[in-house]
Amino acid sequence: MAKQVIKVPDLGGADQVDVIEIAVAVGDTVAEEDALIVVEGDKASMDVPAPMAGKILSLSVKEGDKVSEGDVIGEIEVVGEAAADSAEEAAEESKQEPAAEAAPVAEEAAPAPAPAGEAVEQEIKVPDLGGADAVDVIEITVAAGDEVGEGDSLIVVEGDKASMDVPSPAAGTIVSISVKEGDKVSTGDVIGVIKAQAEGGAAAPEPAAPAPAPAPAPAAQAPSAAPKRDHQLERDLTVSAEVYAGPAVRKLARELGVTLNKVKATGPRNRVTKDDLHAYIKEQVQKAESGAVGVGAGLPPMPEIDFSQFGPVNVEPMSKIHKITAANMSRNWLNVPHVTQFDDADITELEDFRKSMKAEAEKRGVRLTPVPFLLKAAAAALRAEPSFNVSLHNDGEQIVRKDYVHIGMAVDTPKGLMVPVIRDVDKKGLYELAEEATEMALAARDGKLKPRDMQGACFTISSLGAIGGTGFTPIVNAPEVGILGVSKLSVQPVWNGKEFVPRQMLPLALSYDHRAVNGGDAGRFMTYLVNVLGDVRRLLL
Repeated sequence: MAKQVIKVPDLGGADQVDVIEIAVAVGDTVAEEDALIVVEGDKASMDVPAPMAGKILSLSVKEGDKVSEGDVIGEIEVVGEAAADSAEEAAEESKQEPAAEAAPVAEEAAPAPAPAGEAVEQEIKVPDLGGADAVDVIEITVAAGDEVGEGDSLIVVEGDKASMDVPSPAAGTIVSISVKEGDKVSTGDVIGVIKAQAEGGAAAPEPAAPAPAPAPAPAAQAPSAAPKRDHQLERDLTVSAEVYAGPAVRKLARELGVTLNKVKATGPRNRVTKDDLHAYIKEQVQKAESGAVGVGAGLPPMPEIDFSQFGPVNVEPMSKIHKITAANMSRNWLNVPHVTQFDDADITELEDFRKSMKAEAEKRGVRLTPVPFLLKAAAAALRAEPSFNVSLHNDGEQIVRKDYVHIGMAVDTPKGLMVPVIRDVDKKGLYELAEEATEMALAARDGKLKPRDMQGACFTISSLGAIGGTGFTPIVNAPEVGILGVSKLSVQPVWNGKEFVPRQMLPLALSYDHRAVNGGDAGRFMTYLVNVLGDVRRLLL
């Protein structure tokens, strides 16, 4: 048996994603690739799989935590070949360690140092405070039993002009903290005890009476005489004239991108605390995700209504993906001047051809639906009418013209709407597009899409398929400038010059950003698209 740390794998460019579900418990036996936790970013949720088969020894995350690529989420006890490999590596490392030289006879009476890896208790003392004396303890950041790393903040102290963290002198477990908020401490004061991990006995208590030896004593005690980690406090601790906050709060504000002078302070002497920062972030998120999203555009917020007064209700939280989608739709609707153009495409011949190719497609292991035809036709239209294959630059004064054709495909999933992107559509055949579209749709529904799988689209297709409806007005997914809405196919009588004949008509709705696309551009795009769908042979021209 061997232990192995479980780390978060590549998240496809996402960072600080939320842990929304813990799929296993300590003691569970899992197979390789079994889901351990489920994480959710701005655009997708995904499983973090077991790196190998084994037994879960510990889990260091919980629902609501945030994790990034490389973060440790637990430990697994592995069996079989993986465990054997770990044992061999450990044995090889032990062989490579230099043998200890025989100790001089004069030192035989000295106590043996603590073995490497043995936990040793040591006092935690206040380091050099830069001349300050009797400073106030304003925050206790750990408790007995907490695991800390070397340099982690233990307490926060505050003098006349600055506040600073007192760091842990070593990695280990906090045994006790002997100060409380409101106490005063000075350099050298003991504030607690930590059970630290000794390295080769260096952290063991020093001998009470070292035996005389020819070699100088300081050299023998070099590890225990290491300088204090005063550099941990060598940071900019000056409190500005506008904002009064400690280094930990300033660091957190920098990580979150928050300007501290916008945060309401509730701490002593108008000091900004971490709670103040968290409250500010929560307030901003609630504004963005509620009716207040329109406040910036001069729109009044929606009134609050107690629906329970009308009958039984059940209030359920929206998923993060649902909330992000709502915020994006509001932003796009408010910022993009939409125009929608409607038309019907006669796809009678296309449907006859598609059905005639079903058997051949099945032999290739793909299902030939109308989707790959729509993708191929849209890609051809983007090449024929490049005014749609653009984005507005952030400065509002430039147009970004794209020489690639990536198309987003809206997929309805149990967790909300997702739009995986199929790349280089114009360079792929129908069978390849059919296979990739199916794979992307399944990955979206299974929560296995990564952020990069939903980025870089030039255009989006949103198809209701057989769900129903004769038309709808899709919202442009900025920074794209166009989106095609596809409704339910229906058989309609069409006049051919002599008589009415039944034809299979597909309702299309093209929404576009009128800042980037003119009505003439949209008319040419839609005409080309309808003609290509009416006669797929045009794709060969």
